[in-house]
Amino acid sequence: MQLQETILCTTGPSPGTGPGALTLHDIKTGSALAVFKQTTSSINSAGFVDTRDGQGGFMMAAQADKSVINVYNFQKDQIALKIIIPERLSCLAIDRRGEYCAGGTAQGRIYLWEIASGILYHSWDAHYRQVNVLKFTHDGAALISGSEDSGVSVWLLSRLVDDDLRNELVTPYCSLSDHTLPVTDIVCGRGAFPTCRILTASVDHTVKLWDLSSKSLLTTFHFPQPISSIVWDVTERLFFAASTEGSIHQVNLFRQRGNTAGGQAIEAVGGAGVTDVIRIADSDDTVQRKRLISIEQPITTLALSFTTSLLLVGTSTGLIHIHDVASHQHLRTISTHKGAPITMLATLLKPPDLFGHISLTLAPSVSLNTADLMPVRPVVPFQRVRDTKARELHEVTALLPSQNHANCDRYSTAFTYPPCDLVRDSAYFVEPSIQGDVDQLPNTALVAELQLEIQELREQLGKAKGVNDLMWETVVQRVILQGEEKQKLPQDSALGLER
Repeated sequence: MQLQETILCTTGPSPGTGPGALTLHDIKTGSALAVFKQTTSSINSAGFVDTRDGQGGFMMAAQADKSVINVYNFQKDQIALKIIIPERLSCLAIDRRGEYCAGGTAQGRIYLWEIASGILYHSWDAHYRQVNVLKFTHDGAALISGSEDSGVSVWLLSRLVDDDLRNELVTPYCSLSDHTLPVTDIVCGRGAFPTCRILTASVDHTVKLWDLSSKSLLTTFHFPQPISSIVWDVTERLFFAASTEGSIHQVNLFRQRGNTAGGQAIEAVGGAGVTDVIRIADSDDTVQRKRLISIEQPITTLALSFTTSLLLVGTSTGLIHIHDVASHQHLRTISTHKGAPITMLATLLKPPDLFGHISLTLAPSVSLNTADLMPVRPVVPFQRVRDTKARELHEVTALLPSQNHANCDRYSTAFTYPPCDLVRDSAYFVEPSIQGDVDQLPNTALVAELQLEIQELREQLGKAKGVNDLMWETVVQRVILQGEEKQKLPQDSALGLER
């Protein structure tokens, strides 16, 4: 099985195409691998959990026109579950492990549910106006919210799920209140909370970099247009900021400078605090034009590929543009959803339990039911009001591995990933232009060389064994002869005395 990166996108409704859908595309060809219909979600209102640990993943999409969350899994193209919720959600977020789901409303309220049990842990008034975006930190320890009231708040998940604090007023870990207009997007950096950093974008033409450990503002980046969407490189070297007018700015967080020895040194950009404002020059600047991508269409969302080599751009007209990050060259456009606005873009590996697959082992002689082979992560209907009794019982549906020895070979064949296959697939994934036949030529020569070396070593080992055996026999025979001679001497002396 080879690694295959895919694009998961959600679309909103359009007059010509009707309701939106969730679609899985091949990132290389742009062809649609799967389509999950009958869903209408707005920006920042959908999330997913990928397939891992022998459990099938799922997708959630909050409906823009009603108080419903549609749940899908990769094993069928129909709605798996419709969850009725207390209010219509303006945004939705799921943590990476698929344990908690958070939803924000137009009234500034936030709900927090546990996905496996459906328990409503908390619902509280977090902002004065609509919640535009919710994001969990990488380790799921905190929830970050951005609102129309220009505020950004950080909420500790440990306090939200603590039974001893469930009747107390919810207070944020910190409030980041330096924006002056509505917050449009939030990106969390890597690392455990609170050592991670976050980026926040706003209509006030700025993107701000925050340090959560010190609860302070590090740098403000000022742009010519209001920023609607941002995406951060996984190594945190650079980020892209897009406006609804169709401009995408690349901002490098490191730069080269000359040192006293005449060489070049790398230094971080910004970090001086509230007074540190870096203004992104207008498009007529030669340096900035090299870092500017112009789409000439309203941009709704951004995403980066796993290798950070491709930039994915979703527009309000339903097009997905793919650009090379290094050269900013336009590579291809996916026009399958033309007319329907793109509301979410994300990249993930092709799920092994994607519907239509015959076998996870890819063996042509084996025909297995995918649903029987890989169970889906448990998702139950969410509570609409807080239930103290259910929270005290806290019944969680768990998936335990099968103990049937007759199926051990089937499961091990499906889920084990030999190291040699991992190395091969990783090379194919990182360098997709290299063909498999070309890779086999040096491998064949290497195998022949190793076999010849093994044969020579075996011959040398045989010679060494022969020398060792000869030395051993010589030493043993010499010791035996010396022992016999010592035994004869006393006997001869005894005979001489008797005479």
